[in-house]
Formats: sequence, C-alpha cells, structure tokens
Amino acid sequence: MQTNRSSKIEKLITQLDLNEHIEQFTSFFSRKHSLYIEGDQELHFKYIKALDKLEFKAPPKVIDFFEIRGHLKKHGVLNFEQIFEIVKIVRYFRYFKNRNLDGIIGEWMRKFDIPLKFTEVEKYFTNDGKFEENLDETLFGLSARIKEHKNDMSSSLKRMMQSSKLAGYLVDTQIHYVNNEDCLLVRGGFNHVLKGAVVGRSSGGFFFVAPDNILKSKEKIRFIEQEREAIFYKYAKEFSAKLSELQPFINFIDKEFTKFDNYQARVLFAQSKNLQLLKSKKDSKIVLSEFIHPALHNAKPINVDFSKNILMITGVNAGGKTMLLKSILASAFMAKYIIPMKLNEEKSHIGSFKTILSIIDDPQNVKNDISTFAGRMQEFSRIFKETSALVGVDEIELGTDSDEAAALFKVILDDLIKRRQKVVVTTHHKRLAALMADRDDVELMAAIYDEEQRKPTYEFMQGIIGKSYAFETASRYGINNNIVKEAKAVYGDNSEKLSLLIERGSQLERELKQKHKTVDAKLEELRLKELRLKETKEEQLREIEEQKAALKRSYDVAIGEAKSAAKLGDTKAIHRAMSKANKKLPAKEENIKRDVEFKVGDKVKYHSQKGTIISMKGKKEATIEMDGMKVRVKTSHLTHTQIQKVKPRTNVKVNVEKRSGLKCDLHGMRADEACEVLDKFLNDALINGWDEVIVYHGIGTGKLSYAVKNFLIAHPRVKGFSDAPQHLGGFGAKIVTL
Repeated sequence: MQTNRSSKIEKLITQLDLNEHIEQFTSFFSRKHSLYIEGDQELHFKYIKALDKLEFKAPPKVIDFFEIRGHLKKHGVLNFEQIFEIVKIVRYFRYFKNRNLDGIIGEWMRKFDIPLKFTEVEKYFTNDGKFEENLDETLFGLSARIKEHKNDMSSSLKRMMQSSKLAGYLVDTQIHYVNNEDCLLVRGGFNHVLKGAVVGRSSGGFFFVAPDNILKSKEKIRFIEQEREAIFYKYAKEFSAKLSELQPFINFIDKEFTKFDNYQARVLFAQSKNLQLLKSKKDSKIVLSEFIHPALHNAKPINVDFSKNILMITGVNAGGKTMLLKSILASAFMAKYIIPMKLNEEKSHIGSFKTILSIIDDPQNVKNDISTFAGRMQEFSRIFKETSALVGVDEIELGTDSDEAAALFKVILDDLIKRRQKVVVTTHHKRLAALMADRDDVELMAAIYDEEQRKPTYEFMQGIIGKSYAFETASRYGINNNIVKEAKAVYGDNSEKLSLLIERGSQLERELKQKHKTVDAKLEELRLKELRLKETKEEQLREIEEQKAALKRSYDVAIGEAKSAAKLGDTKAIHRAMSKANKKLPAKEENIKRDVEFKVGDKVKYHSQKGTIISMKGKKEATIEMDGMKVRVKTSHLTHTQIQKVKPRTNVKVNVEKRSGLKCDLHGMRADEACEVLDKFLNDALINGWDEVIVYHGIGTGKLSYAVKNFLIAHPRVKGFSDAPQHLGGFGAKIVTL
C-alpha cells in the first residue's frame, strides 16, 4: 500500500515537472524521509516558522536507527560506527539546548535530558567518530608498541637500501608495496646478501622481496592488532549493554530527530534558494500571487484567483496554459507537504486537498491496445471515486469529436461540481467554454496573445474566453505562409464570425449576470440598512421610556421625602430630611457642546493648562504643545481660548465624569485599549505636575503586563518604573516615576 502511494506521488512529481526541485529539497535531509510529516500540520508549521527565525548549523548526516534499535532490543552488540550515529544526534541536540533559546524551540530542547549513563559512553568518541584510546592505558600502550614497530621497519628498510653489500643487487631505491607487503626490487642472486620472501616479479624479470625482519615486525603488529580488537569488542559489548538500558531515551531522540530533520531541511532549503514557506489552509480556495514554477527560469510570475470549483483555461497555443495548470497543482502539492516555493506568501492562499490528480499525458498505448480517448475515459472514471480532490486536465477535448466532447465533458464537469471536486481544465473548445461560462462556480481564464508582435505574452486574463490563434502559431513555428493562407480560406469567414459571436455572446451573458448580482447585492444592503435603522429607532424609544420611568421613580421618592420633612416640627430634622431628599434627585448635568471644530494652530485649553494644536489625527485626536511639552489628547477634552464661530448643532447632555487621581486601573482591558487609557492618564499626570503614579494591570496571562511594560519603556516622559510593594499590588502593579 505504502509502495503504491509512493509510486503515485513520484508519478505526480514527474507530471508536474517538480523532479529537480524535490531532489534539491531532499538533499537537505540528514537521512532519508518521506515528504509528508506525520501528525498535526498546524503544530509542525509553527515549529518550522519558529526555526526559520534562528541561525543554526545543519545537523550531521546520520543513518536510520531501524537496525540499531533492532540490535538493542535483542541485546546484541553494536559496532563503534553504529554507536557513534547515536552520539552524533545527542551532541547535535546538546548544541541546540546549550543555546538557551526562548520560545517553542527552547521549550522543545529543554525536554532533552541526557542520562549520565550515556555520557559515560559518549566520552570515548572524538568529534570525527574515532575511539579515544588515551582513556585506556592498555590500548595506549599497544598503540605505542605498534608505532615503535613501524618506526623500526622504516629504519630497517632505509639501512638496507644504504647497505654496500646490497647495493649491487638493488634495481632502485624505492620501497614497493606488493600483495600487502613492503618490498625491495632486486636482481637475481640477492639471497647471498638478503634474507626474505619473494612476493612477486616485475615486468623486467626482477624480484620483489619482503625482508625477513620486516615480515617478523609485521607479524608482531598483527598480534598487537588482535589484542586491540579484543579490547575494542569488550568496550562495544559494554557500551551496547548500557545503551540497551537506555532504549526509551534512544527511541525518543530518534523520533524527535526525525521531526527536527523535516523542519530544518525545509528552513535551510528555503533560505538557500530565497523561497517562501506556506502551509495549506482548511478550505479549497486557491489564490496565487507572484508564483513562479520551480522548473522555469526568468519566468513571469503567475497571479490567479481560483476560488470557484472549475477553472477553465483557454487561449493561444504555446501560451502557457499547461504550465499554468501545472503551477496550480504544483502549488497545492508543495503547500500540502510544506515544501518551499517562490510566491508572495502574504497575498497567496492555498487550500487543502486529500488527493491531487493530473490528467496530462496522452494515455494512448499500443501494448495495452487503448486509444487516447479511451485512456482519458479510464482516468476520468477514477476521479469519480475520489473525495476532496484537486484535478488538473490538460487538453480535455483530446482524442474525439469536438461537438460531442463539449456535451460529454459539460455533463462530466457538472457532476464533478456536485461532488465538490476542484478541477482545472485547459481547452480549445469554445463550445465547451461557452456551455460552462454561465455557471457561478466556473471561472474563465485566457492566455493573452500580442497580435502586433504575433506571439503569446505568457500572461493571463480572468473572466474571458480566449482564442487559440492556431494559424498565427503555425506561422511562428515555420509553416509556410501560403499554406496558412489557404487554411484560413478553407476555414472561412463565417466560421471565424461564428467563433467571435460565441465569445461575444458568452461575454455579454457574464456581464449581464454580474450586473444583476451587483444590483441584488445593493438591494440587500439597503434592506439591511433599513432593518438596522428600524431596530435602532425601537431601541432608542425603549431607552427613552426606561429613562422616563427612572426619572419618575426618582422624583416620586424625592417628593415623598420632602413631604415627610414638612410634617416634622424640628428645624434641624427638617433640614436633614430635605438633604436626604435632595440626594434622591438625579445627578446634575451640564451641557457640553460637541460641534466645535479644531485645526492646527488653534489656541486651546486642556484642563487648567493652555497650549497650541501642532497636529491632528482625524477629528477626534490632537497633539498640543504646552510649555515646551507635547501631549496627545482627545478633542472632546479641549476648549478654545479664542472666540470661534460655531455651526448650530444639537447639544448632547452627558453626565460629568469624576477623573481618577494618582492611580490607573487597567484590569479587564485589551492591550491596545489599555495603552490608550494609560497614555491619557500619563498626560493628565504630567499636566497636573505629578512625579509618581501607580498603574494596576494585574497578573493574569501576562499579556497586559507585557504591553504595559513595553509602553512605559517607549514613553519619552517616563524616567523609570518598578513593581509595586506587596501591599499595593505587588507584581500586578507598577510604580511609575515621571
């Protein structure tokens, strides 16, 4: 099953011309993986984006742990190479952990708790995987003996070559390595002056002789090597026993390294090629902005909105229709597997599809006795078995009569729309395009042809049916002009006019449909506005009635208190009762005129201070300068100090608010709302001459505390701040010095 799935993916990669791109991407893996990362894709993408913000060295190349884990499970003995594969991964994770990173990568790395028993194994390996013989006295001594024997062999050979007795027999003064032995090349009769074994003959008839003392030294070295191997095996056995006890740890780092390797390969590949990382969203919409297919060089970026069910691409031959189809499918494939690609990630949106299918190649096969059209029908029959699929069909009319094909494929596409399949189609069938154009869930797109320069522009326009320009394309690719002229005559003006009428009729139908849609949308907008106005009016009437009832209740209570006071004979008691009745009355209100307009340069008063407006932000906020200090305030808190002509407007009555003192409570506010309130509070504090205030933000999730801290750091008039004493709020408050 897995093999069949892999072969389908490989075939799709080939059909979409992604082979080279995928090969380059997979070369960044430390060990071989499948393209798909198993598990929560949202979480994987979160880790990838976090890793993309860091600078780090690539992990070492390592082997798969399948065989290693099998040996440890059976308590077998690992060789030093296999043990060092585990050491490499642990050392790489330690490198990341020691960086003490913040965020989710730092949290992840802190999960790696390396057991002491593993460090006892790790210390015996150098950075390049060699065994640290210096840690074992016996091994160190054996290595010294081998080195000594090798030095003796070298000195002995040099002495022989300089011997006067042997000089007459030496053919040259070089040491030859023949059949794994160090030899001298000598003439016949050498046995009178040199004892040794003949290990070969030269083409000139001379003898390659290995001296006896050299052979004896080599034999001694072989015995020492055997002792060393026995000690190495003992260590391998000891290390394997310790690692067998650490199988949960080894399984953990193996699994985590597989995840990390998938992440780092995507990040480093994207950085090396200046590509973007984009993950598929949980819908079926595809919007590509500035997308470039990785197989193309110096290509024009593609911009396409494929939000509907069917995208039908028409237009000039060799104008890029097939490559547009491949680009849409390739972008969906790469987003599904989070493979870096070239596009504008901020403006692009790629949906998620369970299956991506491409019907691009000509299926005709003599061996299987199948025609082009029959092969296409077989491939279409498989589409109906799929769910949530993105399908690309190149030259949908391939292999059969155009009129019959138009009717057949219209019904097929209608059925696929009902099944909620997403289909991209390229076609030269104006008839098919016209039949599908009236549907709301079909998007048309045409390749543009430059008629002046007589060549395609490799650009596309949405919402129109394109012309194939078959005659022009034939001329461009070398067909004789006389043949092309004769073909045009055979085709006839009537056919050309009919083709144009089909295109124009389809365009007018779409324009009319769009106008109807616009009018319907405006009517619906007006209906909703009318409904909202009606609801607002009813709500206001209810509020007025409630306020009238509340006023009536307040005055009834006050009148009752006044009557009770009148019945009392004692003057002091009457005054007390009247004061109590007075408190029952509604609070006094003052009129605030909101129809005053302000502009830059106006002289204004803010509380008890006077200043000048130096800038405006809309009509609701102004920055004023007072005694060399700039303060941003709301215009509702300003009054003119000069006589201004005011337009007559309705006065609004509001209750006068009591302003806060030396403390500001931000509990329950969002970060942006809290910063705005805090800004105004500090402005008021500065104007009133306060040099120290307290701000309450609470502890909660820490987001509000973080926003307040950053705001205070950035404020130019804040000298410093610190956490409040415990009795004044502790960590949930700040003492601010101005």
